[in-house]
Amino acid sequence: MLTTAEENYLKAIYHLSEDGKKSVSTNDVAREMKTKPASVTDMLRKLGEKEMIEYRKYYGVHITEEGKRMALQTVRKHRLWEVFLVDKLNFAWDEVHEVAEELEHIQSPLLIQRLDAYLNYPKFDPHGDPIPDEFGDVKAKPRVALNEMEIDQMGQIVAVKDSSAAFLKYLDKVGAYIGARIKVLDKVDFDGSIEILVDQKKNLFMSKEVAINILVLQS
Repeated sequence: MLTTAEENYLKAIYHLSEDGKKSVSTNDVAREMKTKPASVTDMLRKLGEKEMIEYRKYYGVHITEEGKRMALQTVRKHRLWEVFLVDKLNFAWDEVHEVAEELEHIQSPLLIQRLDAYLNYPKFDPHGDPIPDEFGDVKAKPRVALNEMEIDQMGQIVAVKDSSAAFLKYLDKVGAYIGARIKVLDKVDFDGSIEILVDQKKNLFMSKEVAINILVLQS
């Protein structure tokens, strides 16, 4: 059994390792958890004692298979609760993250099994992130950041990297939503900004920072 704090740290380490990193630094973990590196060491020791991670000073943190399994269960609960909050309780997609952060720590496998069934086994959360199944398998579709697409390429917005309320509210305001069909019309070399056509009817101009945080399934 892990504490809430241990689950949060383990989930952070898992996310930092998703891009294939064999190990992540203490500084990386501190930034992800918004705390000081000195505060991270004690938690890493506790997770190491529970065999969730392997940690060697100056060599970084490596998540174990058991640690990955536990982290994926927390991710699964978080994303299922986000679906529930949006689909059944009419929360906006920019309102659910903090609530799901609380609900993800409920320790009841039966509840999560029944929640999954009640929601008809969703594959993705409201932000387009894949939901691990009960065995920890993740079926993610190949995606690219919008800024990596070339002029005249087409695709569909399927996820966002930044799930902060401010960013999601901005996307709502401009009409860039999960599922929208897009075409790249122009890219500006000077500042990396991009012009896209949404659903064949609306032109949008986006900064490079915004485009980096929008993930697209190319068609």
